[in-house]
Amino acid sequence: MLPADSPRLSGEKIEHARLLAGVGVLLPPIVVHRSSMRVIDGMHRLEAARMRGDDTIAVRFHDGLDVDLFVLAVELNRAHGLPLSRADRRAAAQRIIESHPEWSDRRIASIAGLAAATVGSIRRCSTVQSEQSNTRVGKDGRIRPSDGGEGRRRAGELLTENPAASLRDIARAAGVSPATVGDVRARLARGETPDIRRQPVVAAAGAPDVPHENAAGAVGLMTSLKRDPSLRFTELGRVLIRLLDCSSMDVKQLDDLVRSVPPHQRATVVRLAHERAGVWRTFADRLGRESDTEMRSA
Repeated sequence: MLPADSPRLSGEKIEHARLLAGVGVLLPPIVVHRSSMRVIDGMHRLEAARMRGDDTIAVRFHDGLDVDLFVLAVELNRAHGLPLSRADRRAAAQRIIESHPEWSDRRIASIAGLAAATVGSIRRCSTVQSEQSNTRVGKDGRIRPSDGGEGRRRAGELLTENPAASLRDIARAAGVSPATVGDVRARLARGETPDIRRQPVVAAAGAPDVPHENAAGAVGLMTSLKRDPSLRFTELGRVLIRLLDCSSMDVKQLDDLVRSVPPHQRATVVRLAHERAGVWRTFADRLGRESDTEMRSA
């Protein structure tokens, strides 16, 4: 058998193989590409079998395409066993962007265990960036515009030109879902812009305006964070997830909270909210600078 095209930048950990060799139970089968006999997943288990002097090892054969083998290796390594480091996952995302440039950031993020925004930043710095189209294939196999805002703006133009057109016809022409067209139509009826990211939210007096985020997108980002083993398996990572999760809210929730504050406590709540917002802005700035430094040194 040929060794794996491993997503682990530093290769296999001999200590982990020794740990598996000492386990007194039958280990799961390794995964091997049938036509090439290359190991896709299970190099630690294979080494453990060698250490124990085993003559045979359980194998599950895979018959997929060569171009998809690395993707499968990343998925399987993330699903069990020794977690991939953040550097491993970023490097894996870079390789998948190069081998599958038509895949969406969210789809690659779900495979590599990163946030979609992180994959987007890696893509923007990729050498294949200029060769990529303006569409992406999502996890469900559907083709969508790489810029969701552009699709929304196109849907808004088409609705203005032909308000009697069906949601499906507009969706097909704009490259978005019928549900998105329905949302764009409702936003236009309220006098708002089609693109959610361009719609401002009224902030508290004296506070800076902030962009209104797509609630579904925020939920997706939180889901990615919660699934990231480098966060959920560390104490500080879990604290960060809890803090971000408990501070997530949509416009309606903001309105409800504003109405819930009694008049005699408004000044206190405003002051505390500004202070907390300042802490989060400082955190975001520092994290952004760290990311910029990593990207420059990569």
